[in-house]
Amino acid sequence: MHFDRREFLAAGAAAAAACNRKATDSQAAASGASAGAKLGIPGPYPGRVVAVSHPGSIISDQYQAEPVRRMMERGMLELTHAESWADAWRVFFEPGDVVGVKLNPVGQPAVISAPEVLYPIIDGLEQAGVKRKDIIAYDRYHDQFLNAGFDKWLPEGVRWMSASQKFRNFQMDMEGYDRDTYMEMPLVHPDYKEEFSLNDPHIRRSYVSNFFSKEINKMVNLCLLKHHQSAGVTLALKNLSHGLVNNVNRSHVTTTANACGLFIPAVVDLPIVREKVVLNILDGVKAAYHGGPGTTVSKYAWNHKTMYFATDPVALDKTGWKAIDNKREEVGVAPIALLKPDEDSRWLNCHVEHIEIAGNFGLGVFDDEQIRIKRIDLA
Repeated sequence: MHFDRREFLAAGAAAAAACNRKATDSQAAASGASAGAKLGIPGPYPGRVVAVSHPGSIISDQYQAEPVRRMMERGMLELTHAESWADAWRVFFEPGDVVGVKLNPVGQPAVISAPEVLYPIIDGLEQAGVKRKDIIAYDRYHDQFLNAGFDKWLPEGVRWMSASQKFRNFQMDMEGYDRDTYMEMPLVHPDYKEEFSLNDPHIRRSYVSNFFSKEINKMVNLCLLKHHQSAGVTLALKNLSHGLVNNVNRSHVTTTANACGLFIPAVVDLPIVREKVVLNILDGVKAAYHGGPGTTVSKYAWNHKTMYFATDPVALDKTGWKAIDNKREEVGVAPIALLKPDEDSRWLNCHVEHIEIAGNFGLGVFDDEQIRIKRIDLA
């Protein structure tokens, strides 16, 4: 669908204002994008998703830098209606910002964040005036970040951070987390009973990482297009909910004790997350329609050759969910919402409803009638 005239003019006003803004009026400039909107979630463009495809974006299982760069440029220009690459990034960022980029190493080696996608993001941030030393690549687990090799291809000067040393079932390590910032809900992992009283509120909380609460003021959410056994899909919302806080295992303790449907939107609904996440980029160049989120996705990976851009994570996830279901229909398997356990997806029911619940929280637009998708094929 094409954007209507009102949306086009509003977006253009936002881009023009952002090009001239100063630190003291950045939020005011951004609010010109749509009535009452500002940077953050759902951001200046609620309900808007740009999908850019390029047939040459991946060849022989390798991302291709130049086609991916073209996809990034077109996606950012179409999302913001800015006149230039630099102007598009200035809608969201300005000199003095410290910007985190949330990577995803979980599906290694088959479906993980790629340098060919990150490099244009770093360039865009620098075009907006963000210093390289103020760009921080992040994932929650230190060992997964290293095992994915992210540290080896980060450009010189870009920092990286993590919050926990490695994945454990017991996830109450606090060294990398902010004791004053957390999401609390009556959901307890049974393994904690030996260490804590059930009356201890600590075990009912997921604490936000120090990286997110103390080190940055804005974040680019660079997520992947993947199936997830308990959440249904792991796209923009889940990249945030399970990447920014600890004590996440309580959301899917067993194949039947699954609470992802509410846990995911509850984390993203935290005011600090709503405020700091200003841009979502969904890398679907290579995707996985089953077996997620870990190594099993290798069996179900496919070259989707599409990237998606949005400030609204709900509209983005609804769009990505449909892309995965379309692939599942193509190969003759049930849609995610009707999926039952098999050898590579053990949970009784996928909680893909987390996307709709997030929409009910006001985190974005879920209704298909209100989601505007601009599809571009660079063939």
